Amino acid sequence: MEREKLKSRLGFILLSAGCAIGIGNVWKFPWLVGQNGGGIFVLLYLFFLIILGIPVMTMEFAMGRASRKSPVKLYDQLEPKGSHWHLHGPIALAGNYLLMMFYTTVAGWMLQYFLMSAHGSFMGKNPSQVKGLFTQMLASPEKLVLAMGFVVIVGFFINAQGLQNGLEKITKFMMLALLAIMLILAINSVFLPGADKGISFYLLPSLRKVEKIGFMNVVVAAMNQAFFTLSLGIGAMAIFGSYIDKNHSLLSESINVACLDTFVAIVSGLIIFPACFAYGVKPDSGPSLIFITLPNIFNHMHFGRLWGSLFFIFMSFAAFSTVLAVFENIMACTMDLLHVSRKKAAFINAIAVLILSLPCALGFNVLSGIQPLGAGTTFLDLEDFIVSNLLLPGGSLIFVLFCTQRYGWSWDNFKAEANMGKGLKIVDGMRFYMTWILPVIILIILILGLI
Repeated sequence: MEREKLKSRLGFILLSAGCAIGIGNVWKFPWLVGQNGGGIFVLLYLFFLIILGIPVMTMEFAMGRASRKSPVKLYDQLEPKGSHWHLHGPIALAGNYLLMMFYTTVAGWMLQYFLMSAHGSFMGKNPSQVKGLFTQMLASPEKLVLAMGFVVIVGFFINAQGLQNGLEKITKFMMLALLAIMLILAINSVFLPGADKGISFYLLPSLRKVEKIGFMNVVVAAMNQAFFTLSLGIGAMAIFGSYIDKNHSLLSESINVACLDTFVAIVSGLIIFPACFAYGVKPDSGPSLIFITLPNIFNHMHFGRLWGSLFFIFMSFAAFSTVLAVFENIMACTMDLLHVSRKKAAFINAIAVLILSLPCALGFNVLSGIQPLGAGTTFLDLEDFIVSNLLLPGGSLIFVLFCTQRYGWSWDNFKAEANMGKGLKIVDGMRFYMTWILPVIILIILILGLI
């Protein structure tokens, strides 16, 4: 059976960026900036994105394109005979399932918040009442399971329509709509009265704030966010590498995807911080920023219901683009392992992911008595910890070692694949850094994550 291909280069870039652009960019990035002293965090984040994210993404794309296989089978094509790199394949697949076990629930929250905003549920509510709506949503097993189920069924239905007709077509539309909505929201925020204070908090480096938090803490936070923002280490990027032609070098493609990902993260801050300062809301309110702080801000704005609805449809698109990309990876692995059709793979996995996602959706209500990581924690915290702190850095470390060591795929093979086509090339001057320093940095991230 001939391998499906993506229709266009734009489709590939938007799909890969869609996988990388998720709730981490829009939800986590702004509150991390808020808690880590603004502009200096942003500069450090960009630095680590260049030295960490782009090299690992290039390797993941190269492994996918050279093997033309899903993550569960790509090592079989590339590893030296008698070696055991392929043992990472099933672990990468497990990482995709684990990610979706909680991500589908959070994507469901975004959809519910869009419906609540459009319906005017937040209008005229005071801050404690807005917080009460979030608590009510989490306490309702029916609402959370229904929203999660909608995300799972619609996601697999779209992917079942084919790579070009389903995934590529829908993701292109969602990503272009997402970028347009973001720009409209950012322009609105920037022109609010008092927004200049928010912009300077966000983009001007403040050493005083950094000293207060501790420079090393800010460095570690920036390094972690730069590393995790691109969803590297579970083969989520390798799958799209396997669907593209050899017309463009992979370092260039990785930079394109990283730029788009970063653009979304930075513009999210331009939506949120000017609005926070314009309405006197603390910008470092942490994870509650999206669900409690922002609905309060939209309440004060002219046409707040419209801006709130636009913001949460944008959040839904950001979450759903990741869901579709990871579902594609899961389905491609299933097709490679079981030799079944795309539609059958979608059907099998829709049932599997529905069942696997239940503990997270019920973890805030029916199963709230189970607190796997200690008092106050939920299944979401456990699943997020395993993916973010173990599987993403651990998998990235394996990819880097595989691409640079002679007992793996080897530097020469990796470089030859990455450099095929027009664009920026990997040069031998990068070899020492990518072979010896990059793995050590990833190891440090892994150890810090466990601590």
